[in-house]
Amino acid sequence: MPIPVEMPKMSDTMEEGVLVAWLAEEGDAVSSGDIIAQVETDKATMDLEVYDDGVLLKKVIPAGAAVPIGGLIAVLGKAGEDISVLLAGYDGAAGAPAEASTSEAPVPPAGDGAVQPAAPDAESDTTFAGDDGRLKSSPLARRLADEHGIVLQQVAGSGPEGRIVKRDVEAAIRRHTPAPGVSSGYRMPTTMIEMPAEDVSEAVRLSQMRKTIARRLSESKFTSPHFYLTVDVDVERAVAARARINKQAEAAGGVKISFNDFVTKACALALRVHPAVNASWGEQEGVVLQHRHAHVAVAVAIDDGLVTPVIRHADRKGLAQIATETRELAKRARDRALQPEDWEGSTFTTSNLGMYGVEEFTAIINPPNACILAVGAIRDEAVVKEGAVVPGKRMKLTLSSDHRVVDGAVAAAFIGTVRSHIEEPLSMLL
Repeated sequence: MPIPVEMPKMSDTMEEGVLVAWLAEEGDAVSSGDIIAQVETDKATMDLEVYDDGVLLKKVIPAGAAVPIGGLIAVLGKAGEDISVLLAGYDGAAGAPAEASTSEAPVPPAGDGAVQPAAPDAESDTTFAGDDGRLKSSPLARRLADEHGIVLQQVAGSGPEGRIVKRDVEAAIRRHTPAPGVSSGYRMPTTMIEMPAEDVSEAVRLSQMRKTIARRLSESKFTSPHFYLTVDVDVERAVAARARINKQAEAAGGVKISFNDFVTKACALALRVHPAVNASWGEQEGVVLQHRHAHVAVAVAIDDGLVTPVIRHADRKGLAQIATETRELAKRARDRALQPEDWEGSTFTTSNLGMYGVEEFTAIINPPNACILAVGAIRDEAVVKEGAVVPGKRMKLTLSSDHRVVDGAVAAAFIGTVRSHIEEPLSMLL
């Protein structure tokens, strides 16, 4: 009996994956645990394993194609085994399970023998003359092909008697060679108005990560009622403490501490004191989840966007251990080598743009967290101490909170605790 290999859910936010490359060929014998392909998710490029023994009978999806979760990728079985029944249960274009019914029944001819016109978006069976003969296609398939510059004579039909339907054209669009000046995955419609070359916009295919960032942050911004609190922090002692720690670490061959490591530790300790902040809006109505562990996610910028690897139990770890883990996770993030356990389960997030000279900003909450802390640049400026104007070092922190979970006074108390730890760094070393 043939065995389907379907697109698995490789992350908590994944909705589809892109098959980056095949690592096995049709006819190869494979065993459980073998890696047959690589898949780009919204977080990383990951290996696709098989869980059965057999022969790779068919690679259903070409490299570069996007496949929804549960979509058919390949078929395993015994050499020479008939897989037509299994394939018939899936949509030939995207490998997704086929719909129970379609509207592709032939339209009976009118009284004079002419074909009765179909609705503009119907998938009814009609025939038209092509350059190399007569092709069967639906009106919707022809319209879609015209919009994307697809030549129907070059499209294989998967409908009854080889009829070309919508899914066949969609598959051709994904496979189509990009037009000049247009990134892969998109073809400019043939009806586009001619413009001077210097004015032509470029359509850039979004990565799985970029699409997920757009979807999840839009959901967060428009479903979570954000409010913001900003404090100005005296970081003179923290800067001095970091310099001393790093001098000792350099002499001993240890890891150096970044200022962001101080922030991670301060937030983790503050989460213990303010459990109402260490929470999430529950999926069940009327429920807020309060977490008993402080797992702090640290935003890391990479080429495709932003990932948030997690420092687990950060409240229990020293600054050196936090620094080591943060650097290792950041490197794996940039190498697209993060695993689900590296990014799942955060209860709070920090985002630091201080290294870019940004003094203050507001961040969008990272679901399912209730809060995120935006960290600005350290500034040298004149401050008043004991009635005298002296040089000082200041930094702004802005807390974004979900008002469904956190009230203003609670958020203010939390950010005040974070500030007190940073202003007195010895409190984080005890």
